[in-house]
Amino acid sequence: MTLRPIAGLLLALLLAGCQSVDVAPAKSSLHIPSQWRAEAGPASPAEQLWWRNFHDSHLNRYVDEALKNNSDVLIARERINEYQARVYAADGSLFPSLDAGVTGARARSQSAATGLPIYSTLYKGSLTASYDVDLWGVNRSTARAAEASLEAQKAAAAAADLTVASSVASGYVTLLSLDEQLRVTEDTLKSREQAFKLATRQYQTGYSSRLELMQSDSELRSTRAQVPLLQHQIAQQENALSLLLGSNPGSVARSENFESLTPLHLPSQLPSTLLNRRPDIVEAERQLLASDATLAASRASLLPSINLTASGSIQDRTLSGLLDNPLQLWSVGGSILAPILNRQALNAQVDISQSQRNQALYGYEQTVRNAFREVNDSLDAITRYQEQLTELQAQQDVAQETLRIAQNRYNNGYSSYLDVLDAQRTLFSVQTSVVQVKNNLLLAQIDLYKALGGGWVSA
Repeated sequence: MTLRPIAGLLLALLLAGCQSVDVAPAKSSLHIPSQWRAEAGPASPAEQLWWRNFHDSHLNRYVDEALKNNSDVLIARERINEYQARVYAADGSLFPSLDAGVTGARARSQSAATGLPIYSTLYKGSLTASYDVDLWGVNRSTARAAEASLEAQKAAAAAADLTVASSVASGYVTLLSLDEQLRVTEDTLKSREQAFKLATRQYQTGYSSRLELMQSDSELRSTRAQVPLLQHQIAQQENALSLLLGSNPGSVARSENFESLTPLHLPSQLPSTLLNRRPDIVEAERQLLASDATLAASRASLLPSINLTASGSIQDRTLSGLLDNPLQLWSVGGSILAPILNRQALNAQVDISQSQRNQALYGYEQTVRNAFREVNDSLDAITRYQEQLTELQAQQDVAQETLRIAQNRYNNGYSSYLDVLDAQRTLFSVQTSVVQVKNNLLLAQIDLYKALGGGWVSA
């Protein structure tokens, strides 16, 4: 009679547990536009070696080196191993567990008849098997969550590869642009040294005033002061690039001609579906799937669980006898456990999992929106920088011709030295701007490669 209330309680708990614990996949309300703001861009699949389009052997070698030695890349890849082990651990809960043990004990007693000590040894072996009947899918959901987390880490490793490759390409291009700015500054410095010598001779012969000599000296010193700053920036860029390559700070071999790096032509058409290959979006998707599975496991933990156990043991006074004899004592049984007093904690865990799932959904939407922003920003930057570069290159031609005319007029006594100084300043400023804007244009193209999750192949 006493067992009937307990059986009735267990039956009620089982019937209550027959409710569904399935979790519908989180659905995003995010609207995906069919195209970008700008009608330009690649339409082909991602390139694995997109940086090779710049046709620079040093850059190719450095990116390959960074993908092998960079610390961020190595850490991301090691996390894959960690989460692979977590998958193995989660999958292990789907199968029975088996434990075996052997113990030995040495005892000393005293004979009641003779009073002499008696020594004895007792060996005991045990074997226990246990299986958690996964009625509601707690273990299966946990395993699915682990697998989704593993896929997320693989995507994170791909994102690390893309980020490092983009950073190396950007750092290398910036280094070449600094070299070009230094070359322009040094060429300008040579011309101003010659101009200062000329101004000195003309002042000494009384052909020009001391004011023109001081103005020439001022321009010379102003240009010379730019050289140490550029050299420092070059050293900093070399050190930063060295760290990206997984090396100690030091000098970096590179091409000597910045002109060899030309902006790439963008093919037409750029469907928004290209963002499906972005590793950070893939990572966010997998994290969302992991959150769904974790929520399902948390809900299933509220329901009764069934555990089957089997155990056996044997005792013998010799170790060989212990191994030879079959199990002398054994038991097989099962248990049904239902959460009662700890339901508040379990319900709280469900609420936590629900909130984490919502956070993963919002994070996914934010990642997608940010991806669209990055692509649109890069496309607009490429267009604007190309327009600016075209105008600056035309202005550079005009400034060079203006300087030639000003020098001829000054040499023939038709104008003052101020006209030459103004022409020199204008040309130097425009030449520097050309290098900087071209660097910005190349960096914008690298950013577009990264924003699309990889490069493109012209159709």
